[in-house]
Amino acid sequence: MLMDASTIIIETDDLQYEEELLRNPFSVKHWLRYTEHKKDAPADKLNKVYERALLQMPGSYKLWHQYLRLRMQQVKGRCITDPEYESVNNTFERALVFMHKMPRIWIDYCQFLMNQRKITRTRKTFDRALCALPITQHNRIWPLYLKFVMAYSIPETAVRVWRRYLKLCPEDTEDCISYLISIGRLEAAAKKYEWCVNTDTFTSKYGKSKHQLWSELCELISKNPQETSLKNAEAIIRHGLQRYTDQVGMLWNSLAEYYIISALFERARDVYEEALRSVMTVRDFTQVFDSYAQFEELMLKRRMEEVGPEADLEDETDIELRLARYEDLIQRRPLLLNSVMLRQNPHNVLEWQKRVTLYEGQPKMIVTTYMEAVKTIDPKQATGKLYSLWVNFAKFYEDNGQIVDARIIFQRATEVTYVRVDDLASVWCEWAEMEIRHDNEEEALKLMKRATAPPPHKVAYNDESEPVQRRVYKSLKLWSMYADLEESLGTFKSCKAVYDRIIDLRIATPQIIINYGMFLQESNYFEEAFKAYEKGIALFKWPYVYDIWNTYLTKFLQRYQGTKIERARDLFEQCLEKCPPSYAKNLYLLYAKMEEEHGLARHAMQVYSRATKAVPPEEKLAIYNIYLQHAQQIYGITKTREIYQEAIEDLPDEGAREMCLRFADMERKLGEIDRAREIYTYCSQICDPRLTQEFWARWTDFEVAHGNEDTMKELLRIKRSMQAKYNTQVNMMSAQMLASADTVAGTVSDLAPGAKDGMRMLEARAVAMNQLEEPPTSTPVSAPSAVGGGGSKIMFVRGSTTKREEEVADAARTANPDEIDIDDEEDDDDEEDGKMLGWCSLTFDISCNNPKNTQRICTVK
Repeated sequence: MLMDASTIIIETDDLQYEEELLRNPFSVKHWLRYTEHKKDAPADKLNKVYERALLQMPGSYKLWHQYLRLRMQQVKGRCITDPEYESVNNTFERALVFMHKMPRIWIDYCQFLMNQRKITRTRKTFDRALCALPITQHNRIWPLYLKFVMAYSIPETAVRVWRRYLKLCPEDTEDCISYLISIGRLEAAAKKYEWCVNTDTFTSKYGKSKHQLWSELCELISKNPQETSLKNAEAIIRHGLQRYTDQVGMLWNSLAEYYIISALFERARDVYEEALRSVMTVRDFTQVFDSYAQFEELMLKRRMEEVGPEADLEDETDIELRLARYEDLIQRRPLLLNSVMLRQNPHNVLEWQKRVTLYEGQPKMIVTTYMEAVKTIDPKQATGKLYSLWVNFAKFYEDNGQIVDARIIFQRATEVTYVRVDDLASVWCEWAEMEIRHDNEEEALKLMKRATAPPPHKVAYNDESEPVQRRVYKSLKLWSMYADLEESLGTFKSCKAVYDRIIDLRIATPQIIINYGMFLQESNYFEEAFKAYEKGIALFKWPYVYDIWNTYLTKFLQRYQGTKIERARDLFEQCLEKCPPSYAKNLYLLYAKMEEEHGLARHAMQVYSRATKAVPPEEKLAIYNIYLQHAQQIYGITKTREIYQEAIEDLPDEGAREMCLRFADMERKLGEIDRAREIYTYCSQICDPRLTQEFWARWTDFEVAHGNEDTMKELLRIKRSMQAKYNTQVNMMSAQMLASADTVAGTVSDLAPGAKDGMRMLEARAVAMNQLEEPPTSTPVSAPSAVGGGGSKIMFVRGSTTKREEEVADAARTANPDEIDIDDEEDDDDEEDGKMLGWCSLTFDISCNNPKNTQRICTVK
């Protein structure tokens, strides 16, 4: 609308803006500044300013956008029939003449028309917007357009709009399907579903798989057969069954439900039966079977409700028929499930066996099942023991008295190309056992001879390229049974030939060799038996040859006893030459027993001595015990001293400790008290007082019974020194850490838990030690006594080698609550005792370290 300049009333405050506009009439900034100044003015005046601005610059988007927003704000809250709404509509139309490429203007206009409830005009405006805007900006219009058509009950228009929109954005087909279902257009929804599942390029924006879409389609069709009324509904569902063979249970149920709702019950029953015969997984079978059983149960219940209590003969017959059908379905479940498992893997032998069990009491079906199984199973792909199926098939005929048919089955079983040679050997063995059960021993021997016959040319047993029929002649299982049959039914010559053939084929085991030797011995061919053992020994190495040697030596000694002692010794020496330590014990004991009973006692002792060096460390103690026992029986108790000494040196600490105790006890019984005391003294070097309390208790009891005050004091000093020694070893790491920190080693007592300030005590002790002059190595260094009120001191003698050892001795110095007051007058006696102890050490050669310098850890001053 053009404005006449004479009608414009300019106020005083507007003069500066008017003057600027006269100078710059095409400046958007000046016009916006002017409208900002007039924002509080009446609406008509502000509108006139915008009209003047747009008259000068009709192509300014900013001016049009602010003006249209202002006009829509001015009519907000008014009735939609107010004339001002139409005035604003006209303003939008004027703006679109220049702004038809601006989607924001179209969106505001369409939203404004939607608020006015002008459906037709709004639809046409949306169409004009889609025509005016480029296709790249249509995505800003379509959401509002779809919201508009779905907000009103105009289904036909909405369907047409959705159809146009899906040409641009087919990925939103699922939203269209949801809308179609909401307005009852189920057939159109089903077609959209069909398009989704048949279009490979379609991808659900909600992350649904093709199978889920198929499931939704089938559910829609099955629950609404009348509304969808698709001519190819069954074809659609069956197509899904072909595509998704591993998850078809729900699809079959949907197809059956489609016919049930359509009142086609027989067709539904046929679908269920077809599903049970075709599903491949237990899960699908369970879904279909449960649905089928529920359908039959509901049909029976509904029929009984329709008939009521007063039923005629025809109705009762119908009910009985339905009940029999339902019971038959329940009884067939195990068989149907077995069929599913066989469809999964038709080469599963175990499932075929289960199927035979299910047909128990139906011989015809059992034979049919066996025939079908042996025809279906491929030996190369068989799961389980295929030969057991053939054997059970033959046993079925055998149990029914058809021996001839059983032999035919066994004959066919021997012609099957099994994967493993043992399978074919098992068939031959079962066939022979069947003949034996029916007293056909000669036939069984013929079968074994026929089975073990060599092929025309030599074949390797492990050559899988050759059929098992050519390799079975080397089967140990077959030859073992052949040998057993020959032992029981054949002659000595034929049985010996079988065993020799086994050895020649180099398939014998140690047990076969032992059985061969036992057979020859039972037949009184002793030398032949020993030759058989020799052959077995040549075939095998340790440790597999142990049983053969053990049997050979035992039988040889039983046969000849002491008549061929030199030959027996040669055999034992040959056996023990390469015998591993873990197998040597029994053989040495057998050797020694032979020498004791038939040889020389001196040789027996030598064998026992060799055994102590040949057996593993964990068995040495037992050997020494046997050695000592026999030495005592043969030579007397005094001759065991050297053995005790050897055992103490050879055994680990635990065993040496036990030997020392037994040695000392023996010397005590012989009245050699000094010898026993020296043994206790030596053993104390390997006895930690914290762990070996039994030893120290035994020594204490010994001193109480046979010692005096001086020997008891010596025991306590040695025990105290051992405590210091082992404490120093345990805390060596801590002592080293302290030494590296302060360069002076602290005492062991400073490391004890519970000290108030351990480091401060160590520093004080280090300062005190630095102030003292270092004493000579042979001079005793006194430590304060821990006994309350005692003035006497226990003196420790340091080692005479290095300063480091002196530091360790200082660290071992600790207060002892068992400290005893000792007079100075007893020093000479102690020195004499020390000489006596040193003499004992030299006598028995069991001194702690150096016989010339006993280096006792503690003494008395």
